[in-house]
This record gives sequence, C-alpha cells and structure tokens, in this order.
Amino acid sequence: MPHSSPTAPADTTLAPNLFGVPLGRMGWFASLLMAAAGGFIAFFASTFLAIVFILIANSTAHRSIDFTVSYRLVGLPVGLVVLAVALAYMGTLWCRRIFRRA
Repeated sequence: MPHSSPTAPADTTLAPNLFGVPLGRMGWFASLLMAAAGGFIAFFASTFLAIVFILIANSTAHRSIDFTVSYRLVGLPVGLVVLAVALAYMGTLWCRRIFRRA
C-alpha cells in the first residue's frame, strides 16, 4: 500500500518562515506592520541594554553618564537601521510575490 502525504501549495514552498509566520505570503499592510514591529523591538531592546550598560558604568567607574545617551545615540539609530532593513526585506518579498503571480 503506497504512502501518500499531503503536499504544500506551490506558493508556500519557497516562502520564508519566521517563527511559523509565512513572510512571503503577507500583503503590503501586514509587511509594513511586521517591519515596524521589528524596528520597535530593536529600539526598545537596544535602549534597555544601553540603560543597563550605563547603569553599570556609572556605578562601577563612578562616572556620570546621562541616560538620554541611551535613547539618542543607541536606541534611535539601531531602531531606524532595523526598520529600514526590515522594510527593504519585506518589500522585496512582497514585490516578488506580486510579480510571480502576474
């Protein structure tokens, strides 16, 4: 008796997945939201790590580094770079899907 297995649709075989989310099958608005979410996550994570580093540096080296440095010089640039890269990547996936269908 031959074994039959269900096959995935042709559209999903080449689509990249991120934690089970098929990135290649999302529309333009979902792609925009995912890119913005990546930028926000990167901003808050890098700001948190910078605040912790400044806290440790202030307490161990008896310095007086201002905590606004973590937002201006670490969080904002990292968040903007991740947002730009995510928008480019998600836009490329969306355009490939649209032109492949046409």
